[in-house]
Amino acid sequence: ALFFEFLGFYHFAELLALALTFGEVPPTSDENVTVTETTFDNVPVCVYVPKRKVDAQRRAVFYIHGGSWCSGSPALYSYDLLSRWTAERLDAVVISVDHRLVPKYHFPIQFEDTYNALRWFLNRNVLENYGVNPERICVSGDSSGGNVAAAVTQQLASDPEVKTKLKIQALIYPALQTLDLDSPSFRENAHMPILSKSLLVRYWSEYFTTDRSLEKAMLSNQYVPEESSHLFKFVNWSSLLPERFRKGHVYSNPTYGSSELSQKYPGFLDVRAAPLLADDSELRSLPLTYVLTCQYDVLRDDGLMYVTRLRNAGVQVAHNHVEDGFHAAISFLHLKISHRLIHQYISWLNINL
Repeated sequence: ALFFEFLGFYHFAELLALALTFGEVPPTSDENVTVTETTFDNVPVCVYVPKRKVDAQRRAVFYIHGGSWCSGSPALYSYDLLSRWTAERLDAVVISVDHRLVPKYHFPIQFEDTYNALRWFLNRNVLENYGVNPERICVSGDSSGGNVAAAVTQQLASDPEVKTKLKIQALIYPALQTLDLDSPSFRENAHMPILSKSLLVRYWSEYFTTDRSLEKAMLSNQYVPEESSHLFKFVNWSSLLPERFRKGHVYSNPTYGSSELSQKYPGFLDVRAAPLLADDSELRSLPLTYVLTCQYDVLRDDGLMYVTRLRNAGVQVAHNHVEDGFHAAISFLHLKISHRLIHQYISWLNINL
């Protein structure tokens, strides 16, 4: 994708999204699950409903796919299968949301699409229509979807207009902050396949703008203005990471950038894009949380810091750290690790949702 972008044929995100469409499957019902496409508040969603008859109301999982905000959809084979398995094994209604994508749409569109669809779903009449128990609802997502899942969960917790609150948020190797891209996991996994540091930085910057100057500033880790220095305490890995992940690494104090980029693209300092920037008073109201992190992942420390901050705020957290895991592991269905992580995730939901 980057090569064709260099030649001037495509924007790399457009080509990546196009390539992934070849991995999509039609929304086909089977003997266990009915699958339908519809819209929630004009946002496309795919709904998975188990066919078995039940007398009680069902649980529900509202899922946001990964793809770095620029690619992916509920129709991708791996996400379709995950939704089917979740619906069947939990006997739950699964809503898989299809927000708009970069580069045509930037933050906060992805957040707003997801939040609007979630608010629509949480309407009591909609829940009754799908036979969902309003006290047993989970919001979940992986990678960039985990980012949006955490962001909408935090927003929902403080939204007085939404009476139905979540029981669980479940985050799979989420991206949660943009302030410090020099934590131990960034250093150790900078050149890992699937998601290198340079590629993640490109995805982050594209989330906010196609202006490559933000990407260059983020790669140098010198783009946060001094007037926003108070935010660094929320992502200070020297105090938030367990000792075994800090070992051998020395924390570098922030080097500030000019205010120009933050004024042009304030999104990278927005808690709706970087959920780790929420203060403790906002975190205290969050529901039971599941976080999956992988050892060989640049985003590992984002999840670890979130676990620490949530626990410090008094939120109950289940943390599943996968020592042999890597970014996007659940999507590689031909590998045993994918099935193992999906089984762990669904089994935890089955017990706690």
